[in-house]
Amino acid sequence: MINTTVCDYFLDSNGLAVSDLENLLSQAMRTGGDFADLYFQSIRLESWVLENQQVKSGSHTIDQGVGVRVNQAEKTGFAYTDLLKVSAMNSAVATARSIARNHTNINKGVNLKKDSRTGLYTSEDVLVNTENQAIIELLNGMDVQARAIDHRIKKVVCSLVTSQEKIMVAATDGTFATDIRPMVKLSLQVIAVDNKGRMEVGFAGGGGRILLSRLFEAGLAEKFVVQAVQSALVNLEAVEAPAGEMPVVLASGWPGVLLHEAVGHGLEGDFNRKGSSAFSGRVGEQVTSSLCTIVDSGLLPDRRGSLTIDDEGTPSQENVLIENGILKGYMQDKLNARLMGVAPTGNGRRESFAHLPMPRMTNTYMLAGDYTSEEIIASVDKGLYAVNFSGGQVDITNGKFVFSASEAYLIENGKITQPVKGATLIGDGPTAMQHVSMVGDDLAFDQGLGVCGKDGQSIPVGIGQPSLKIDKLTVGGTQI
Repeated sequence: MINTTVCDYFLDSNGLAVSDLENLLSQAMRTGGDFADLYFQSIRLESWVLENQQVKSGSHTIDQGVGVRVNQAEKTGFAYTDLLKVSAMNSAVATARSIARNHTNINKGVNLKKDSRTGLYTSEDVLVNTENQAIIELLNGMDVQARAIDHRIKKVVCSLVTSQEKIMVAATDGTFATDIRPMVKLSLQVIAVDNKGRMEVGFAGGGGRILLSRLFEAGLAEKFVVQAVQSALVNLEAVEAPAGEMPVVLASGWPGVLLHEAVGHGLEGDFNRKGSSAFSGRVGEQVTSSLCTIVDSGLLPDRRGSLTIDDEGTPSQENVLIENGILKGYMQDKLNARLMGVAPTGNGRRESFAHLPMPRMTNTYMLAGDYTSEEIIASVDKGLYAVNFSGGQVDITNGKFVFSASEAYLIENGKITQPVKGATLIGDGPTAMQHVSMVGDDLAFDQGLGVCGKDGQSIPVGIGQPSLKIDKLTVGGTQI
């Protein structure tokens, strides 16, 4: 996609032309590189935080620059500058190519080809047409609503983060593409305290690649408040979680974070090229239950992980990773795709112009099955129902994971009974997914809060799954 506004911003306003980019890329290849690219980025970010109906912080930041990358086989040279001038970019090019070189002197011309594809989301500026006072009133109203629901709500912290990002990518393979990326995220945290002094926390929120006005019009703020308060109040009544191996039912939506961590990261191309993933070399093999079909798609409307193009200029696409339990392929950026002899999949992502791209997820989810959530729960005699998670970690080499449930319940005789606290789910991705015996018909996505970390870089992602039953999973808690 080529947006003339973005081109004007990066080129015309800085006295640059497309021919300058072509010349910079040719210079980057002079010492024998296989591939080079320029990643221009400009981002404006605004943040508001209200604590107990008082403005705690407000900020507006602007950052821009260009990253220069040169690949030669497995070597990567990288440099960046926040000055969008030919002289500064020439210095960055010289630095990058000095790292990735094979001592060959070549003169290779580059011909950039404009991409005419249509943008996936609005190009309107998310940061305009909303007064600061309206934002403060929105956040303050969420605080008032939370306290009105229940007198045990003693503290409320509300936040709104909005950003508008422009990117432009030029590469020696002819890629020349731009994108304008809006993002909004509204959230709140509440603390509930009962008459015995017991304190519990509830959290909720959402957003996506939408205009800020959507949060005002859709009643989403009120929905998030109810969710956060309910989560805190439920946990005030929770008993200690049981421990041991048992059936676990995952609710639809955000519990897909387990799928993201335990399976998704293991399907990223760099881990598999290096043979360090539990899924390495297993394309064509059955790696999960035959009930599982897992997809990564950057094309879903409004979703937090969606992209018109990835951060290497490759168009986003829908990638079926696992189909009926069979591993079909991995998520790839350009470097790992080239080294593995496959095509890039639109998963080259980076935090900013000051970071290198790598294979990353966009929106990763499992397709729906045939069972209702009620049927799945009714099939469990004694087990755990996990509705929400507060965090987790995974070892990519063996797929072992540990996840902490922030909202969970006992299942007894096919019915949801008491809420429990302190439940952790322990296992490894390949084994756990082999024990999936029922998949629900209620596919849902997270509400738009997902942030994924890898090698020190954080990016927005989406997560989704239907309700599902894992027949055997170790639950850490208190033995009963």
